[in-house]
Amino acid sequence: MRYDLVIFDNDGVLVDSEPISNRLLAAYLTELGHPTSYEDSLRDYMGAAMHRVHDFVLERTGERLPDDFDDVFHARVFAAFQRELKPVPGVVEMLEKLAADGTPYCVASSGSHERIRVGHRTTGLDRWFDDARIFSSQDVGRGKPAPDLFLYAAERMGVAPGRCVVVEDSPLGVRAALAAGMDVYGFTAMTPADRLDGATRLFPDMTELADLLV
Repeated sequence: MRYDLVIFDNDGVLVDSEPISNRLLAAYLTELGHPTSYEDSLRDYMGAAMHRVHDFVLERTGERLPDDFDDVFHARVFAAFQRELKPVPGVVEMLEKLAADGTPYCVASSGSHERIRVGHRTTGLDRWFDDARIFSSQDVGRGKPAPDLFLYAAERMGVAPGRCVVVEDSPLGVRAALAAGMDVYGFTAMTPADRLDGATRLFPDMTELADLLV
């Protein structure tokens, strides 16, 4: 099926940020007295908006995270991005092909607008994503697995949900795309295929995506 809009998740799909951010999140939560391993962070928070971290900690411990938690965490993440962040292998070539083919695309991420833009500037992907192509959970209030973000992106891009495909690497993102009535291609480079249950298709290498979208 040829789609009228390709909606990309950002972290782990366009930029290789999941190992960085989950390593730092696990360390910071542990530092605050909430022991969390890297694997715990991937399982519980990968693909989620920050409010999910606050909600989970409160639900499990009855304690609230500090008021400046998000600011401190993002400062650490952005500093690490400057040192370490790279685009996901194959992404640049894939975006070049989509642009050459005239295929509409955008990004819809649980991350903040600032996080998306910092990552794109650092990796050079900002040339592919102007403001009109960037959507954040900040725009809708409820992050994944709620469908709100993907539905908002489709509406702003002027495309019916049933004509969209979402490219995701997290279980929360797959659930959100399905709830929005969209096809979803699950990227399995970091996430085991069995955790992306319900995905329309699965693929392990970003260099394969352009051909799958034909």
